[in-house]
Amino acid sequence: MARIYNFNAGPASLPLPVLEKAQAEMTDFPGAGMSVMEMSHRSKSFQAIVDGAEANVRKLMGVSDDYAVLFLQGGASLQFAMIQMNLRRPGKSADYIDSGSWASKAIKEAKIGGETNVIWSGKEEKYIRMPKASELSFTPGAEYVHICSNETIGGIRFPKFPKTDAPLIADMSSEIMSRVIDVNQFGMIYAGAQKNIGPSGLALVIIRKDLIERTPETTPIFLRYKTHADEGSLYNTPNTWGIYILKLVTDYVESLGGLAVMEKINTKKANALYGLIDSSDFWRCPVEKESRSIMNVVWRLPSEELEEQFIKEAKAAGFEGLKGHRSVGGIRASIYNAVTKEAVDALISFMKAFEAKA
Repeated sequence: MARIYNFNAGPASLPLPVLEKAQAEMTDFPGAGMSVMEMSHRSKSFQAIVDGAEANVRKLMGVSDDYAVLFLQGGASLQFAMIQMNLRRPGKSADYIDSGSWASKAIKEAKIGGETNVIWSGKEEKYIRMPKASELSFTPGAEYVHICSNETIGGIRFPKFPKTDAPLIADMSSEIMSRVIDVNQFGMIYAGAQKNIGPSGLALVIIRKDLIERTPETTPIFLRYKTHADEGSLYNTPNTWGIYILKLVTDYVESLGGLAVMEKINTKKANALYGLIDSSDFWRCPVEKESRSIMNVVWRLPSEELEEQFIKEAKAAGFEGLKGHRSVGGIRASIYNAVTKEAVDALISFMKAFEAKA
């Protein structure tokens, strides 16, 4: 069976050269005589992999020695809990911006552990935009400010990040390494790998080292960032295969020219798709233009019946993952780094043909 056009929201498309290299090394990682999935995480072979993965992250994103780079398990969802357990000290509060489904889940977790200030919410507007700087009033003395930089379900992102006095914490799961950012603007960045940089079961955490020292002694040892930072992400057996694939993905991104080139490619893909959507009344994107994501493009058709027909015919034509999230409906194309311009062009051609006969 030929490979389909994969627009899934996550787990999502991986670069074909990465899959082919992993396939070639599946049973015999060079110099090891065994698969990465079989080797000890304490071996020299795997130490070289994890060191290489960290070096790639630092180079691609410009991460200084002031930050620890961690490869953890539990995805972004575990980070919702670990953040408030590690970075909000007893009696202190934290600020959260409610921009959609994933931000809401982070807020729900944060409220379990202490005072959580929701300083802005887009819920009443059905999460069609990110807040303007003038709408944000930060709490004096808050331990940190938490945002979801790109909402996978709603298809919105921060075009520019808030300027804060407290450390800015960002869930970048669905846009990590898709554009150039200034890591120094953040106290912590985290991302589930399965959308843009690897397989499911792995989370990338980039955290300023001084924040690691905040952790209360009441925090379970395994859930302390310091535990994993001190052991180079090898406190316990990590997701060795996930780290290996992340290493290959970041090798691939570097071979293309890094994040500046990646951002240009992603912007071009998104602009082409939004251009078609905006070209007629048949398609409608509910998101305010300034907040439109370049990773998750969402749109509606004139009726739900037409949407169902579109999804059915698209699947038959080899386009996978276009059904919008069950909480909002509609159509969604997740056009992550590994989704090629050719795949987006093919989708656009299909959409034109569908509109012409509808």
